[in-house]
Amino acid sequence: MRDLVTSDATAEEQTVGEQAGTGIADPVSVCRSGEGEAWWAMGSLFERLVGAEQTGGDLAAMVVSQPPGLATPTHVHTRESEAWFVLDGSVLYRAGDELVSLTAGDFIYLPRNIPHAFRVSGDRPVRYLAISLPGALLDIYRDLGVPAAERRLPDGGLAAADVEAWNRLAPSYGLRVVGPPIPPGPPSAGGGPLP
Repeated sequence: MRDLVTSDATAEEQTVGEQAGTGIADPVSVCRSGEGEAWWAMGSLFERLVGAEQTGGDLAAMVVSQPPGLATPTHVHTRESEAWFVLDGSVLYRAGDELVSLTAGDFIYLPRNIPHAFRVSGDRPVRYLAISLPGALLDIYRDLGVPAAERRLPDGGLAAADVEAWNRLAPSYGLRVVGPPIPPGPPSAGGGPLP
């Protein structure tokens, strides 16, 4: 088999970058379990799988663990779309006028500029794969967090200082708060339109 980076590769064997004439391709990025950088921020654990700087800015991905009851304000991403795949636990997610309950194995894609919020539901933490397209959005948690000493939820819950830092950094990441969090309490059966 030919090396796909050599100049004598056929068009089908060339990388997209080579076909565009740049001769430069993004390197393949592999992150083994437990090897990515990890931060504690917002009472949560963020484990980086790949960052925007590794993908030419195209995407970033993290495994996120958050405690029961944690809730975000309703907010908008003006630059990125995001996707989640729930690995464990459950979360109540409001996207626009829809309220959906997500559990292990469920997936949600959220285009940019859709007001949304979530609340970790149930009595145990939620763990999900978070993907940002393009990838810069997830760097906010590196910028406001501290390196995680262990791969577990941090002690002390959600710190007021983290909320203040998130609110200060949010505009530089294209984030805008537009409403309150989802209130605590049981979700409507199966989700659906909000009343």
